[in-house]
Amino acid sequence: MVEDKTILVTGGAGYIGSHTVLELVSLGYRTVVVDNLDNSAEESLIRVGEVTGRPDLIIFRKVDLLHYDQLEAIFKEFNFFACIHFAGLKAVGESVKQPIRYYHNNLTGTLHLLNLLTKYECKNFVFSSSATVYGMVKKMPVTEDVQIGATNPYGRTKLFIEEFLRDLYKADNAWNILILRYFNPCGAHSSGRIGEDPSGIPNNLMPYVSQVAVGRREYLTVFGMDYDTPDGTGVRDYIHVVDLAKGHVAAVKKLVVKPGCVSVNLGTGKGYSVLDMLNGMSKACGRQLEYKPAARREGDVAILYADPTFAHDFLGWKAELGVEEMCADTWRWQSNNPQGYGKAE
Repeated sequence: MVEDKTILVTGGAGYIGSHTVLELVSLGYRTVVVDNLDNSAEESLIRVGEVTGRPDLIIFRKVDLLHYDQLEAIFKEFNFFACIHFAGLKAVGESVKQPIRYYHNNLTGTLHLLNLLTKYECKNFVFSSSATVYGMVKKMPVTEDVQIGATNPYGRTKLFIEEFLRDLYKADNAWNILILRYFNPCGAHSSGRIGEDPSGIPNNLMPYVSQVAVGRREYLTVFGMDYDTPDGTGVRDYIHVVDLAKGHVAAVKKLVVKPGCVSVNLGTGKGYSVLDMLNGMSKACGRQLEYKPAARREGDVAILYADPTFAHDFLGWKAELGVEEMCADTWRWQSNNPQGYGKAE
């Protein structure tokens, strides 16, 4: 058992963070969650405690990573074995309009965190990166060794943090750093108790489609129907959030063998189109969901999906859940929680 191993989880009340906390707690890890609740709810952690029956293993502190002194107080309170870093602003469109805010929040917050991890000698680190660092790469499937480069400020914050981490490891190879580049998370825990609950208008496909399914929105706008794909719509690698969460557990376990600084794709290796996902949700909710075509968005590529071979070889992990489970679990969450964790728009 691993009760003696306490893990700091930044952004742990958010969508991917809360599902990862659930998987960690289920295995007996104690988690200290730091979150400013900017785009998340403490209710998610309360429900994780209910689902796992181990609320005693979840400790929550409402702290913003930009507040260095408040963050340091947590390091004085706990002795951490490892840190999983999810916290950050994450909307691509918003980042284009507010680049300084994104750079300040994501980069400065991470630097504060890394300073304190260094000071308190916790050098086991798992970073929540993104397939956005692959930019406009054209060769599919995407492997970890292709040249990276981002097309928007949000993606560049992920890219810059990756560079921070590679430089940090070069300077001090006592660090163990796993950079997890994930593709398109969707779905929810099968209990229907936790799921994705974005503030305002969703930026990602599946929460938007699920809000159409539950009647909060009238139809889905499909950006681009003329791509060179089987049905003309963009193809992406959608991965169930529970598979993704288990990938983080596999990463934490890998840290103990001192892997160095390594980047790993977390994806399924399969591409699904926008209409594939829309039809999957239509099946899950029992009615055909409406959509309207629109022009392509600037910066979107036609096809992007992962080569997950290395994740399987290196972490002993692979995605096990398909589109049917992604859509059924999304619908279970959204239909049971039409307003998410209770926020009314």
